[in-house]
Amino acid sequence: MAGLRALTSRGRSFLASGVAALLMALLLGEHDLLRIGVLIMSLPLLAALVVARTRYRLSCARRLDPPRREVGGEATVTLRLENVTRLPTGLLLIEDTVPYALGARPRFVLDRVESKGVREIDYRVRSDLRGRYTIGPLSVRITDPFGLVELTRAFTISDTLVVTPQVVALPHVRLSGEWTGGGDSRTRSVAAAGDDDVAPREYRQGDDLRRVHWRSTARYGELMVRREEQQWQSRGALLLDTRRHAHRGEGPRSSFEVAVSAAASIGLHLAREGLGVRLVTDQGPEHLSESGVGWSLLDTLAVVRNSPARSLELGINALRQGGGDGLIVAVLGAVDPEEARELAKVRHGGATGVAVLLDVEGWEAREYGSADRRQAVEAVLAGSGWRIVTLPAGTSLATVWPSAGVKTRFAVGGAA
Repeated sequence: MAGLRALTSRGRSFLASGVAALLMALLLGEHDLLRIGVLIMSLPLLAALVVARTRYRLSCARRLDPPRREVGGEATVTLRLENVTRLPTGLLLIEDTVPYALGARPRFVLDRVESKGVREIDYRVRSDLRGRYTIGPLSVRITDPFGLVELTRAFTISDTLVVTPQVVALPHVRLSGEWTGGGDSRTRSVAAAGDDDVAPREYRQGDDLRRVHWRSTARYGELMVRREEQQWQSRGALLLDTRRHAHRGEGPRSSFEVAVSAAASIGLHLAREGLGVRLVTDQGPEHLSESGVGWSLLDTLAVVRNSPARSLELGINALRQGGGDGLIVAVLGAVDPEEARELAKVRHGGATGVAVLLDVEGWEAREYGSADRRQAVEAVLAGSGWRIVTLPAGTSLATVWPSAGVKTRFAVGGAA
């Protein structure tokens, strides 16, 4: 029935002509006309049968290379179609489902796929907008060589392309507070405590036999080994201001997109230097995977959006509740001096605080008093020991990042 419903106009015409020929043959008693009617009717019916069988015996696979791509970069999508039947297919019209942000829907025509034959098709996608985009499902229109039947097959599989923020390589800057503990100190403490104080575990395939703890082995009656000495995990917090009212401009060049790119660049830079990074926004903490922090950070920032919040209170509370951070980096839009005072209190002890202040008035017509407000914010943060990195519109973060290593002090009422 599915094959009959898929008859094209040509197929329906053949079927109607065949029925008419049969009726006339019966009325006139013409055997030759009867044979012609049967032949004309059989063509669309046989085509429907062949196409219907082919419809359910096509397999499809899709591959993204790479599955993550930075804003503005291209990714290659490879479609693999296999005809798993013993019959060749007819004409195939292939159309993949692609979000508007990635471009127009790709369409391809395959003339014929032989029995057990495989065809691979490549096309490229590109996006200037961050996000998580679903590619698929794939639809295939199958026709017979005579154009009598056309069936559409929609596969269920889809894949996800993650378009991450732009990442800028940053120069190494000495941030004295970023390491809250040292591996050497922990190693020395374990060595001083002696083997008896090291918690052993059962032997696992591949463990070094030199780490066998013989006293525990004799006690438990099975082979035990010393646990691997772990170094202290240095921690840092990254605060991203996503408030809609704190940013200016629209689209990929807005101050918000620059802030997201700055957060991604800083977070990835610190993670590569061995720092455990946690992400906080004005909405609170964001969950990052402990394994592969860099990719988890990029995946999270790929989908972050403007928030309607008017205050940084939730983000500041999340920084306080986390605790133990040797480094705090805040990427901020337009901030009031009162908010700056609350944020300044988060830095404590020997922790290093770095404030990346976006010069948001550069993204639109300069607002009256905005420069004075920014200078007041800088004075509040620097007066509490924060390091100030000012990021103007059109300036690369790599150019101004060395300021993160400079300690600045502001006297009351202005810069000193």
